Amino acid sequence: MATENRINFWRRNAKVPGSVQPVYGAQHPPLDPRLRRTYPKDTKTNFNNLKSKKASSFHEFARSTNDAWDIDDEEDEDFRGTLIPTLSAPSGQNSTPSLQNQRLQPLSADTESVLSHRQAPPRTEAQTLQEDAQDEDAECERVNGKVVKSSSEAHLNASSVRSSLQKQQSLPVRPIIPLVARISDQNASGAPPMTVREKTRLDKFKQLLASPNTDLEELRKHSWSGIPREVRPITWRLLSGYLPANKERRELVLKRKREEYFGFIEQYYHSRTDEHYKDTYRQIHIDIPRTNPLIPLFQQPAVQEVFERILFIWAIRHPASGYVQGINDLVTPFFVVFLSEFVTEDVENFDVAALPLDTQRNIEADSFWCMSKLLDGIQDNYTFAQPGIQNKVKALEELVSRIDVDIHNYFKRYEVEYLQFAFRWMNNLLMRELPLRCTIRLWDTYQAEAEGFSHFHLYVCAAFLIEWRKEILSMVDFQGLLMLLQNLPTIHWGNEEVGLLLAEAYRLKYMFADAPSHYKR
Repeated sequence: MATENRINFWRRNAKVPGSVQPVYGAQHPPLDPRLRRTYPKDTKTNFNNLKSKKASSFHEFARSTNDAWDIDDEEDEDFRGTLIPTLSAPSGQNSTPSLQNQRLQPLSADTESVLSHRQAPPRTEAQTLQEDAQDEDAECERVNGKVVKSSSEAHLNASSVRSSLQKQQSLPVRPIIPLVARISDQNASGAPPMTVREKTRLDKFKQLLASPNTDLEELRKHSWSGIPREVRPITWRLLSGYLPANKERRELVLKRKREEYFGFIEQYYHSRTDEHYKDTYRQIHIDIPRTNPLIPLFQQPAVQEVFERILFIWAIRHPASGYVQGINDLVTPFFVVFLSEFVTEDVENFDVAALPLDTQRNIEADSFWCMSKLLDGIQDNYTFAQPGIQNKVKALEELVSRIDVDIHNYFKRYEVEYLQFAFRWMNNLLMRELPLRCTIRLWDTYQAEAEGFSHFHLYVCAAFLIEWRKEILSMVDFQGLLMLLQNLPTIHWGNEEVGLLLAEAYRLKYMFADAPSHYKR
């Protein structure tokens, strides 16, 4: 039976195995269970619950999700065409389409209007004016130091909604960001910005960084449990080996390395249209818009041009591997961290073009060199046939068979291969499974570990798999298992969850890394 399910699944999902194509994981919004409901064929669709809710509750939900997905006119029309007939169908008919395999789209203005009429009792004109005024005051937010109004007030009339959607499609400044796309490194539980303990840790970092010769071992020790946002850029430069420990030499090294990078640009970037390199540049050009598609920062033309230059220069300077899909993701944490030196908040919407040109160039050069240092340690992940990834996936399988035989046997029972889900975990360093804020926190520890990206990452992946033990063992077929493993619900993860994951990974490393006979069969 498992074999039959497996064959049928691959017929329906030809693009799933080992793919680095975007799926609805941490950086792609999962379906909301409240709207992702299907009804049995022999039951009637009941909309009584809609009537019992206040009108404002739906509008509040719509405001929180109205810009969570970029949509085009065709997608909007398709969704409207499926939902409106459902809402207007007689109660004796079941015309609700199955949404289980469809991507959730934000509701259109027409649909919202229909729902609001079904939900809300008639209001007087005075009540309407008063509530609209309150909404207008509440929806003013700051973006890049300027006060702007939220686009959610566009529901007041259909024409303004259409113009708002057109603006969203042309790279808008959007003040409302879905939780999955927020880059803030504060946990979602509402922790205070700076506790006494965090203040003490920040002072310790500043003391280490201000010394004439920074003690890198001591810096790694303090960085393992997370680096304060204020000192993360300089700490990452030091831990990656980009900057020397000697404080007096840092400015000269920065100046020289930045000039060297832009020398590469002048020397090589014009060759992107040459016959020998045009395929590489074309693939980079295709992949860049797919990088963190929910975050407006990465959809800005200025940012995409920076990424194209970084990736192209790296590719032609490393001909053994060249550019491989997945490397584009590895630029984003460095770019965000170095940008944060000049942005105090709302990085997701910050207009990079507003920065001075010299600042933009420095961020670009530093991102290139730090990414290069990272890739130097894992380049066999991207050479022909990607042997580094093959070996790491095999090591993950052996490790899981030792630490949780139930999960290992469950995969064997339903014929799930580790390569089918763990390839992307190794290729993208879990960046497709975790929100970007979690990746940045994870990389604090990776940079503090001697071989964080190449060795410790294996134990993080094992701990990450065991984290979902209950959900895995609840699946009863091959398709359910693989879809779960490619859509793990980490949207609400923050520093606390990453800290627990790293603690478990350290425990596994302590038990197995130096015990090869215990590690292997």
